[in-house]
Amino acid sequence: MIAPVAPAPLAPAVETVAANPWVSLAYLVAGVCFILALRGLSSPTTSQRGNRFGMIGMAIAVVTTLVTHLPAGEGAAPRMLPDMSTMGEILAAIGLGALIGITTARRIAMTAMPQLVAAFHSLVGLAAVAVACAAFLNPVAFDIADMVVPMIGQPFASIHVVSRVEMALGVAIGAITFSGSVIAFLKLNGNMGGKPILLPGRHALNLGILGAIVILVAMFTRDQAPWIFWTITILSFAIGFLLIVPIGGADMPVVVSMLNSYSGWAAAAMGFTLHNGAMIITGALVGSSGAILSYIMCRAMNRSFISVIAGGFGASDAGSASGGAAVDRPWKRGSAEDAAFLMSQAEQVVIVPGYGMAVAQAQHVLREMGDLLKKEGVRVKYAIHPVAGRMPGHMNVLLAEANVPYDEVFELEDINAEFAQTDVAFVIGANDVTNPAAKTDKSSPIYGMPVLDVEKAKTVLFIKRSMGGVGYAGVDNELFYRDNTMMLLADAKKMVEEIVKALG
Repeated sequence: MIAPVAPAPLAPAVETVAANPWVSLAYLVAGVCFILALRGLSSPTTSQRGNRFGMIGMAIAVVTTLVTHLPAGEGAAPRMLPDMSTMGEILAAIGLGALIGITTARRIAMTAMPQLVAAFHSLVGLAAVAVACAAFLNPVAFDIADMVVPMIGQPFASIHVVSRVEMALGVAIGAITFSGSVIAFLKLNGNMGGKPILLPGRHALNLGILGAIVILVAMFTRDQAPWIFWTITILSFAIGFLLIVPIGGADMPVVVSMLNSYSGWAAAAMGFTLHNGAMIITGALVGSSGAILSYIMCRAMNRSFISVIAGGFGASDAGSASGGAAVDRPWKRGSAEDAAFLMSQAEQVVIVPGYGMAVAQAQHVLREMGDLLKKEGVRVKYAIHPVAGRMPGHMNVLLAEANVPYDEVFELEDINAEFAQTDVAFVIGANDVTNPAAKTDKSSPIYGMPVLDVEKAKTVLFIKRSMGGVGYAGVDNELFYRDNTMMLLADAKKMVEEIVKALG
């Protein structure tokens, strides 16, 4: 018979980075750089500077983490030396990741940027899950074990209660971020339809799973049984899938922003587990800024923030079934010459870009058209809907790439009142965000979403590939059939090139 042995305190495997003031100072400087980066990215005119601050801050954080080696042993003083036994593996992983990132950045098209962002979010979530699993399986290595209780077989490491909370939240948020981002990627990439997929009893199912996760997290703080941890992980993967599937294409920019927030909170939770101040600061900044952006976009779309993050609570079965394919109604077709003549005779032309412009990569020739019109004495403005495209700021990025002057670009609330005094509204691939049904058809899935009032212009020129397609939300656009609308059916870039030739 083996006599019981009293629990013995576990000697710390590593000293916390807080013991080294230089490390804390470096992380503080990195955090300030991240704050300046967010400040810079809030405006197109300062976005490049914001990017530089972000790169500098991340470089400081990564280098500080790599060169800091805190040796094992109680009372051992921290020293700034690399751990050569693992540095080769770490550098190899960084090099491989850098190679993948550089290759992807060079090859990715601007049209695929939204799904790329969703894919990156999924990797952040997966990384958080991997760290949480590693910490659970080997808490001693992460210095989160409270004591070792000798037992028959192998010692048992009791994880700190606070660390259990951090670990459970990190794996839950990370798993939700991963599976939700995968669904968002599939929707944005066209592998899944843009219409909401409304499962029967989805509200009760989602609430039940979320409630179970909360209960299991509370249980995990009292009992670190493996089945509890792995059940939390599995249920979190499931709820991430279930929360994003019911959200339609019209709300997808909000989803991208929301998942960005989730990835930040997951990183912050893992920062506590890893005793890494830079991760905590960065995760909190990303999480809070993403949540604020999601809230602002929901207000701009007249959507309930709670309903969107709860997985399409606001979507109704009737609404999702309405809309559908384009209907057979009379409409007017125009040519590039017609468009060139109408715009050259106008006093003001408001250009409304959308995802169709991104697909055709027509932003550069569009700017050329605007320059020609300005030479004719026409006032040219660009109207941007907050959810135009597939991610926040998608159209702003494309117009900035084409060197469109910032003072000619206006947001919805700043430009909408001008459409009634506008001679020509030139819509290039912006479908759902110009659909008047959002204001009149209560059965439409986009009902209640503020749209650009382009129908109030004297003439609407609408570039579209064909009359057979519908918007990303899956509904036909009433604007096509208005008396003051002229359809320009062609590839967006080719049509604008023809208009430029006609203007020249």
